[in-house]
Amino acid sequence: MQDFSGVWVPLVTPFIHDSHSRRREIDFRALQALARRMADAGVAGLVACGSTGEAAALDDAEQLAVLDAVIEAVPSCPVVAGLSGSNMEAVQAQQRAIQQRAIAGLLVPPPSYIRPSQAGIVAYFHELADAATVPLILYTIPYRTGVEMQLDTIRALAEHPRISAIKDCGGDPDLTMQMIADGKLQVLAGEDRHMFSTLCMGGAGIIAASAHIRPDLFVQLYQLIRAEKLDTARRLFHRLLPLIGLLFEEANPAPVKALLASQGLLRNELRPPLQTASNGLLERLLAAQRELEKA
Repeated sequence: MQDFSGVWVPLVTPFIHDSHSRRREIDFRALQALARRMADAGVAGLVACGSTGEAAALDDAEQLAVLDAVIEAVPSCPVVAGLSGSNMEAVQAQQRAIQQRAIAGLLVPPPSYIRPSQAGIVAYFHELADAATVPLILYTIPYRTGVEMQLDTIRALAEHPRISAIKDCGGDPDLTMQMIADGKLQVLAGEDRHMFSTLCMGGAGIIAASAHIRPDLFVQLYQLIRAEKLDTARRLFHRLLPLIGLLFEEANPAPVKALLASQGLLRNELRPPLQTASNGLLERLLAAQRELEKA
């Protein structure tokens, strides 16, 4: 069974603005270079086509093309594929296509907008897990899906042999502590501000969009906590925290892309209706990055 511990980076999807079609096309060269940059920094793995990757703005064929490009760029680095949707048949069809690739797992939120019952959530995940050839990572993120996954629901899903981890964006520390205490799933912090507390409580790892900027420091933070060097880890986390906060001040992944673009790693392009980060925020991001580098 795949181990999902450590630092995982949910990759942004770089775009090029085609002036003729006025469409943002995928910049595969920048995508592959970014994937290699993350792998070289020692991250445990990558997530392709998650919410940070603007998966909702990519059609199914584009998502598969992104996944193929990432796997090709970092063949020795585990890659998890995002899988989401509210049409069960369409989601299952995409799952079959994704599973033809060499992936480490599937990151799956509950279906959004339709707000299923807790029984409906269990049925949804069981359908996908029964057909899975790789482990599923549950993705609880109620502010995107419109539905919370209750503890009893998570416990029921944890009994399925193909469900092995959860990305925790629920914002409930009591639920986080209980999931870790249960020991049935690897709990991965999905809210970047909560990574330190989750890891210190015994969480297995993090899936952090902010780790795009200095992945080496996030890996170092994880290693320090695992080695129980908590004073040093705390100081490093406090160094990172101002930048982490700014990276989520506007809609993700706009701030991350703006800062990566300032480094020449991609173009500052998002697909509508997402908008690029404001100039004022970019100035503050650059200042925070300079402070991080000085510390």
